[in-house]
Amino acid sequence: MIRLNGLSRRGALKLGAAAGTLPLVHIRTAGAAGTVKIGFWDHWVPGGNAIMQKQVDAWAAQNKVEVQADFITGNGNKLSLTGAAESQAKAGHDALTFYNWDVHNYADALDPIDDVMGRLIAANGAVSPTCTYLAKTKGHWVAVPTSSGTQTKPPCGRISWFKQHGLDLQAMYPAQPDNTKLADDWTWDTFMKYAEAAQKSGMTFGLGLGGGTNTDATDTHGALFHAFGASLIDAKGDIQLKSDAVHQVLEFAQRLVKFYPDEAVSYDDASNNRALISGKSALIFNPPSAWAVAKRDAPKVAADCWTFPAPKGPKGRFVPTASFFWGVYNFSNNKTAAKELIEYLMQRPQVEARCDAVSGYDLPPYANMTDFKIWQEVEPPKGTVYNYPIRPSSDQQPSLTASEAPPDVAVQVYSRAIHNQMLARLKEGQQIPQVIAWAQDELEGFLR
Repeated sequence: MIRLNGLSRRGALKLGAAAGTLPLVHIRTAGAAGTVKIGFWDHWVPGGNAIMQKQVDAWAAQNKVEVQADFITGNGNKLSLTGAAESQAKAGHDALTFYNWDVHNYADALDPIDDVMGRLIAANGAVSPTCTYLAKTKGHWVAVPTSSGTQTKPPCGRISWFKQHGLDLQAMYPAQPDNTKLADDWTWDTFMKYAEAAQKSGMTFGLGLGGGTNTDATDTHGALFHAFGASLIDAKGDIQLKSDAVHQVLEFAQRLVKFYPDEAVSYDDASNNRALISGKSALIFNPPSAWAVAKRDAPKVAADCWTFPAPKGPKGRFVPTASFFWGVYNFSNNKTAAKELIEYLMQRPQVEARCDAVSGYDLPPYANMTDFKIWQEVEPPKGTVYNYPIRPSSDQQPSLTASEAPPDVAVQVYSRAIHNQMLARLKEGQQIPQVIAWAQDELEGFLR
């Protein structure tokens, strides 16, 4: 679940891999004078904002630049609304945090940041494909993918329940880079077998089918469609509802949704968390936020949780993702300083320190940053979130729902939760041709 609420961011540098390890020295120019104003996501994990502020203050003191850091709650969509208002008014912060589709939506108001991204990629490895899809527009990076808030949403299951039903989650995906026979057999068909067993045992899998407020479900079902190679709209903008892959995934889903909770259609992003924490669910798809709350409110449940990779489908193993970015406005008077600050914050020492402070919740979307020790050490049980990052050994690919389509169309498919609504209609008893006819009408509306 995305916890976007209060509970709950060159001057003298040389290009190349070595640049990421050099101190950032700010050269004062007329364009960089004054205060740098940057808006960060208000981290829900205690300590998340404090470590960010500490790092900002250290950079500001070193470079003799005044920095005003605002932590903006996502409650009530405030972070997105801030981006919309500032992009239109061409005034506000110099740099802001953008969540998922917002970086694409407001790309025209952002200054290209290719130089910074070149150095970060050289130092930290390739960027996640889903982040690249969102933040690279017309051949240019318009924002820096950040670790702060970025997450995957893999399965989190109850260790004891799965053991009672014949599957040892910790043996299947241990807290080390092993490929196991059990992991090879962890497929969507296997998933459905255990979903049926959960329903019969009164535990269920906490999977929703809600609308726009149920992004956890939207992300999960997008990963399911990707695992079957099923696109609603392809990269050319053509509707693909009559493809064999779409029929295959809908036939599978028609059987799977029978084992969803009775109230699945009314789920929001808190429902699956409550189901796990209350002990009523054997599995959910989520970042470690539900586990972290259980650690505080239901420690016996937390100690019985294990996070592990997504099931495999005919076209591979896809895990849902949600991404955050830092962008600098093209109307900013302090572009140079804002970009230098962002680059400093995304260097490995700062990223790892922030990750440690939030118990591994934040995931840096760079290939060479999945080796932080925090994911091995977090407990209980020890290693419970080792498999939360996308590691090479897990054979997973990141999924952003509808991202096979052009972004302008994909964002509409995502926002309208078309995948959820299709499966909800199947659960209500509609037949596949009826569901496809409904989706066809919806998608044609997006393309008009």
